[in-house]
Amino acid sequence: MSENELKTTSALKGIGVSPGIVIGRAYALNRKDIKETLYKLSGDESVSREIKRFKKSLIDSRQELLDIQTELKDRQGIGSLFVDVHIMILDDKTFTTDIVKNIQDHSVNAEWALKMTISRQREIFDKIEDEYLRERIRDVECVGQRILRNLSGKTHERVSDIEGEVVIVARDLSPTDTVQMSTRKILGFATDMGGKTSHTAIVAKSIGIPAVVGLERITGEVSTGDAIIVDGTAGVVIVNPDPEVIKRYEDKKRHYLAMEEDMLKGAHLPAETIDGHRVGVGANIEFIEEIPSAVFHGANGVGLYRTEFIYINREQLPTEEEHFFNYKKVIEGEGIKWATIRTFDLGGDKFVSDAGLAEEMNPVMGLRAIRFCLQEVELFKVQLRAILRASAYGNTGILLPMISGVKEIIDARNIIDEVKGELISEGIPIDEDIKIGIMIEVPSAVIMAKQLAEKADFFSIGTNDLIQYALAIDRVNERVTYLYEPLHPAILTMLKQVVDAGHKAGIKVAMCGEMAGDPLCTPILLGLALDGLSMTPLAIPRVKKIIRKSTVSESKKLLERVMTLSTAREIEECVRAYMIERFPECCPVDWQTT
Repeated sequence: MSENELKTTSALKGIGVSPGIVIGRAYALNRKDIKETLYKLSGDESVSREIKRFKKSLIDSRQELLDIQTELKDRQGIGSLFVDVHIMILDDKTFTTDIVKNIQDHSVNAEWALKMTISRQREIFDKIEDEYLRERIRDVECVGQRILRNLSGKTHERVSDIEGEVVIVARDLSPTDTVQMSTRKILGFATDMGGKTSHTAIVAKSIGIPAVVGLERITGEVSTGDAIIVDGTAGVVIVNPDPEVIKRYEDKKRHYLAMEEDMLKGAHLPAETIDGHRVGVGANIEFIEEIPSAVFHGANGVGLYRTEFIYINREQLPTEEEHFFNYKKVIEGEGIKWATIRTFDLGGDKFVSDAGLAEEMNPVMGLRAIRFCLQEVELFKVQLRAILRASAYGNTGILLPMISGVKEIIDARNIIDEVKGELISEGIPIDEDIKIGIMIEVPSAVIMAKQLAEKADFFSIGTNDLIQYALAIDRVNERVTYLYEPLHPAILTMLKQVVDAGHKAGIKVAMCGEMAGDPLCTPILLGLALDGLSMTPLAIPRVKKIIRKSTVSESKKLLERVMTLSTAREIEECVRAYMIERFPECCPVDWQTT
């Protein structure tokens, strides 16, 4: 009997953040966060010495990150961008000055002063509704741990020191850890902590290694050398699997790789149904560096460019030129035929460099997105000028978030027209006929869809927020996430109402929420006759293949059938059975066995 057969098999469910299956040996990366201890300083000389000690830790931390950059110098892309983000946090004078001020004002050691600053920033981030932006505190915390290590003189094991083909198991990993995996023989990773929108998850996707996060207790189950399976598609990790389980996952891995290869073969074919309905398929991106992956996976445009990242972790607000540089890069991206740029979906709570803005704001349903823009008009105009200038370089659309009524779009269009007039009078070229669209993501916009369609050039349905607002759930609250149901009858009724209103007014209706990239929803979305779908790049090949093998007429019949059902579970079972029968080669293996 082998040593592996003597060990207990355990299976853990987490969050699959990068698809694929890896079978290998675990490497337990044993790290513990350095805990801050408080001690008081006596006298100006002690305070001065402590500030010097802190500043030296900043220099050492920055050098470590520069060394990682050097290691990655031949690997352009999204990974190196996150090293830049950590350097940017270290260089943020607001961040570092606040720590120095804590040392001076409270006569405390640098470790405790750092803790005070990060705690304040965590309070700000915790109020942010958007899951992606809320996760950005992890970058600040990672930088904080790097500074603490240098203050203490302690070192910890680096990913770059690990040799051999292994699966890393850790409490948590930073984006800089994950970036270094791209130059090592790391097969995949599994962590106790983390979420699907963390930078660590984004890097894992970009370098294509299977990963599962949020497992809570994986580090307590695994020792270095243990056999381990990481299924990043299903979000499952199996420790010390028996031979039968290994065989099953080897078959599953072969099936997955063959299916992915088959999907990619047709990724660049048009997303057109058998009966001639063509769907525009775009990618949702946050960073310019994501464009090559989007094009590789079959996107013919950018359906949603989220601009929030331009603003966060900055000492100063971005200039018009900084905005323009980013938007022009997206519009001129190789292989990109069109781009939809969403104006910032921000409230004062998200300007970390000026936390005072957040004091009187309700970040959940308060002054954010278009509401914030209409109040802070000059700030809004800076972004609009840059988008309009960039529109001269390619097919561009402006997307306004969180529109809840007609007056908001009228007011926004008036400001856009004003900015257009200014640019034209300055002799700056723009697309004078640029399309202005609105996000449909709050229930009032659904109810007012007919009237809104008369004022908008296109709709883009943001299902992430629409579902949670309509069903009154917080989709990041683990106690109620089971209620987050895209195929809920109420949601399907709302979607149909929006599409019908848009088409009746002669405008196109697209979808850019996660529902757009869910293959289980694809036939339903075809039945609704959506004109465009925008999703994470990895989802594009499968969705396009389903579209090409479908007919709108058949999809409409499926939609009519599910609209007679009363619960999301009944609808999901009906659609899943349809998919397995109709498109077995496009269905994840798990569907076949569920």
